[in-house]
Amino acid sequence: MTSHDTPSPAPGSPFRSGPTDRDQAPQFVLPLVLHLEKTDPPARTDALRAAARAVLTILSDERSLGDGEWAAAMRDWQDARIRKVVRRARGAEWRKAAALDGITVTGEDGAEVRVFPPIPLDGWPKELAKLQVSGTDLDDPEPPAAPDLSGPVLWLNPDVDMSAGKTMAQAGHGAQLAWWKLSETERKAWREAGFPLSVATPGAVRWRELTASGLPVVRDAGFTEIAPGSCTVIADHPALRR
Repeated sequence: MTSHDTPSPAPGSPFRSGPTDRDQAPQFVLPLVLHLEKTDPPARTDALRAAARAVLTILSDERSLGDGEWAAAMRDWQDARIRKVVRRARGAEWRKAAALDGITVTGEDGAEVRVFPPIPLDGWPKELAKLQVSGTDLDDPEPPAAPDLSGPVLWLNPDVDMSAGKTMAQAGHGAQLAWWKLSETERKAWREAGFPLSVATPGAVRWRELTASGLPVVRDAGFTEIAPGSCTVIADHPALRR
C-alpha cells in the first residue's frame, strides 16, 4: 500500500508517522491487559472488539471527564501521541491487574480486556510492568460473522500483518478517531447503546474504496512491528459516512 492510496491525516494528528508538536509533550501510554489463560483463549475478533470498546468506555467514563479523578491523566495522554500498549495476563497476574484502578470490558463471546488510566511511558505499575507484550497470537476458531454494516465498523488493512496484541491497539486507535469525529449527541447515542461495533478485514477492492471515502484513517507511528506511516485501520461510523 503506497502512501498516496490514503488521505493524509490532519496536521497535529496523534497518529501521524512524522514528527509533530505532540512529540514535544511528555509521553504517556494507555495500558490494556488481555485476559489470556492457557486453556480456552479468547477468539481474535472478539478480543479486537473488546479492546476497541474498552478504549471508548474509558474515554466516555465520568472519571475521565471534567474534574474526574482520571481527567488530568487523560488530558496529558491526549496532548501527546495516543499510544496504547496491550499486555496479557493469566491466573494470579490477571487477578492482580484486575485489582488496580481501571475498567474491564467483556466481549460478545467472552474476551476480557481491562483498560487503565494513562501512565508515563516509564511509569508502569509493577503489577503491569512484568506482564508480557508478546504471545497474544489469537485465532478465530470459526470464520467471524459478516460485519453489521448498519453500525460502526473498524476495517483492518488486508495487506498489513500484525500480531493480535498490535491489532488490538490499532482497533483502539480507530475507535478513538471515530469518537473524536462525532458530535456530543452522536457520542451519547453510541455510549447508551453499549458501543456496538464490528471489526472486519475487507477485500482489496473494498479497501481501496474505503481509503478514498474520507473516513478517519489510522497511520501507525512505527514503534513496533510495522513500518512508520502504515495505514492500519479505517474507522467507519454511520454518522461519518458521506
